[in-house]
Amino acid sequence: MTRGRLRVMLGAAPGVGKTYAMLEEGRRLAAAGKDVVLAVVETHGRAATSALVEGLELIPRQAVEHRGVVLQEMDLEAVLARKPELALVDELAHTNAPGSPHDKRWQDVEAILAAGINVISTVNIQHIESLNDVVRQITGVVQRETIPDAVLRSADQIELVDLAPQALRDRLSEGVVYPAGRVDAALSNYFRLGNLTALRELALLWLADEVDSALRRYRAEKGIDSAWNARERVVVALTGGREGETLLRRGARIASRSSGGELFAVHVTTSDGLAESDPGILEAQKKLAETLGGTYHQVVGEQIPRALVEFARSVDATQLVIGVSRRGVLARLFGGPGTAATVIRDSGDIDVHVVTHSEAGSRALPTLGGALSVRRRVAGFLLALVGLPSLTWVLTLFRSDESLASDVLAFQLFIVIVALVGGIWPAVVTAVIAGLVLDFFFVAPLYTVTIADPLHLLALIIFVVVAVLVSTVVDQAARRSRLASRAAAESETLSNIAGGVLSGTDALDALVSRLREAFGMTSVILYSNGAALYTATDASLMGDADTETTFPIGDHSQLYLRGRELPASDRRILGAFLSQIEAALDRRELSREAESMRPVAEADRLRTALLAAVGHDLRRPLAAATAAITSLRSTELTLSAADQDELLDAAEQSLDSLAGLVTKLLDASRLQAGVLGVSLASVSVDDVVGGALEELGLAPGDVRLELERGIRPVTADAVLLQRAVVNLLANAIRFSPPGSAPVVATSEFGDRVQLRVIDSGPGIPAERRDDVFVAFQRLGDTDNTTGVGLGLALSKGFIEAMGGTLEVEDTPGGGLTMVADLPAVPNLLANAGEP
Repeated sequence: MTRGRLRVMLGAAPGVGKTYAMLEEGRRLAAAGKDVVLAVVETHGRAATSALVEGLELIPRQAVEHRGVVLQEMDLEAVLARKPELALVDELAHTNAPGSPHDKRWQDVEAILAAGINVISTVNIQHIESLNDVVRQITGVVQRETIPDAVLRSADQIELVDLAPQALRDRLSEGVVYPAGRVDAALSNYFRLGNLTALRELALLWLADEVDSALRRYRAEKGIDSAWNARERVVVALTGGREGETLLRRGARIASRSSGGELFAVHVTTSDGLAESDPGILEAQKKLAETLGGTYHQVVGEQIPRALVEFARSVDATQLVIGVSRRGVLARLFGGPGTAATVIRDSGDIDVHVVTHSEAGSRALPTLGGALSVRRRVAGFLLALVGLPSLTWVLTLFRSDESLASDVLAFQLFIVIVALVGGIWPAVVTAVIAGLVLDFFFVAPLYTVTIADPLHLLALIIFVVVAVLVSTVVDQAARRSRLASRAAAESETLSNIAGGVLSGTDALDALVSRLREAFGMTSVILYSNGAALYTATDASLMGDADTETTFPIGDHSQLYLRGRELPASDRRILGAFLSQIEAALDRRELSREAESMRPVAEADRLRTALLAAVGHDLRRPLAAATAAITSLRSTELTLSAADQDELLDAAEQSLDSLAGLVTKLLDASRLQAGVLGVSLASVSVDDVVGGALEELGLAPGDVRLELERGIRPVTADAVLLQRAVVNLLANAIRFSPPGSAPVVATSEFGDRVQLRVIDSGPGIPAERRDDVFVAFQRLGDTDNTTGVGLGLALSKGFIEAMGGTLEVEDTPGGGLTMVADLPAVPNLLANAGEP
């Protein structure tokens, strides 16, 4: 019997439309003449989904009794007996009631598929077994119902039912997904915008990986070896040198240019195990690759270029990033093609990026010693030592009376080559020896050092003079080249150190490191007021002959250098470094002073606002209380008992208002000074809400309570938390329109408890939300009859002092929601406190 085909509608979260899409497809196929039955569907009371059920044949559910409760499950036997072409089975990850034929619904689907019946089903990304822990980290919710990855990957077709996160939140706000009573809690917990965005990304990435696996299987089955650039896969070759960070960041930028790009970092180790790479540098680059979203790999290969290309092909790479060669001129001339050239030759359809980097050549300033390096002079002597006998032997094989002129030219060419390689002294020595060789082997009389013809003597003298002149020209050219390189390096160094200071960032660390690299010092330490601020050290350069020098910078700083003795030519650039370091230190000191003045400026602002509050908001209750007491003490007025009671009530209310304002001002000053006393303990949120309602004197109809039952207590200061809730409630009541009571709701989310104070008032524009928590701020700063504008600022300060957060959200349908998020007491401690 042919096995049925499984088609799965995958969603990122409940409410995206998976069941709707399944029913739509079922109706389309039924209209096309297919035999379709609805094995099980969960409409969750959604009208649009329920409407699609009409017209489809529905298999009655099977009643399963468990512990006295009757549960309705899919009737597997009825579906198999009906044997349609297509069965619609909702919620693939569902757990069946005990007593059902299988524990899981996906096992029922396996039985239906085995019977040759096609199935369309639905599942959310959070139910995939391998993603369960990731979903828990994102949402804080542990998913009890999961489906093995292998089951889902075995599906013949997986379709993503996608909906933008904000669009899904809009559907929730409209009551399309959940009833109105559950909307606020859903929006503030599982259906946060960040949660939905992360779940959507998770679903897209999981499906992309599945598509990629299917593509690999297809290419393997068809024997296709060439790369298909469905998405960018960038391989970065790491040598273990410091340039690896530059290459990794370049590779990451290339990978990010296309959606779903992947980054692979690879280091090739030769099979003999003798690696020149620094393990510490490789470990740091491995961490950087992972930080950039890539993976790190280490492979073994006899030939590094071949191993790189083979690895790139194994991961279907589209781009290969390698560093420019660090080999010297002679190595490039006589050592054959380097790694980069070989990789480019063998890469085929893989694009190769050869990236320049600072490590390609020494970053130290070129020295102004000899025109050519010792290595080149030694190479020149070695070339003369090997080449001159070889050339002599070859020329003697073809010696004749007419060949002297060509022999002289051949030796002259060889001397020019020696001059180009080794400079003047190898060339001069070679010219003298070559003159003697010519006289001994090629000028009559042969095998003697005598010259019979005066013209031959003149020719030999001219030969030596020309050789010396050519050597001198080469030496002078090399010297000028060295001077040009030095000038270019100095210009680059000066540009870098000037740009570092002018960029506005703290460039001291970069300046110290660049100074050490430029002069090849063992270590450079910047001291300020006797303390080491920045240190740059290279232990590989340490030697017994190192000298130590200290240079003063300003009045309180010194620069300590250890390493080679600096020649006079380096002192000019060193002076530029010292000037820039001094400027950076001055800038740093100015920034520190400006930062230290910021609290003073803030305190001045608060002091000004406090004086304004004292001058205005405290004057009213004081004036009212004074007027009432003056009237009571007046002998000129005849007051009835009722009038006296009214005046006493007015005085009492004014003094109470005055006490409340003073308390808030004292709290604000304590918060500003950082001396607010917080006593954390296990606190019942329900008790805090009740105390706040009593303190405000609110009747049951003034506030609507939606307190979740069985919620854990929070770790908080009961007094501060109640004062924060009082402020939040007072603010909500103030802005709630008539006939619309504020809502106080609680919910538990992972290890946090949220208390939400919801009003349906005018709300706050997004650009003003940060202002609501600024002390002495009122909405519009025009209403001076409602206090000093400290309530929300104090609430935020109180809650944050207890380890919580206070945030502002929009109320669905209009208004403002204040969300206080506090840490829940751990379960063991919470249970220990229960009777």
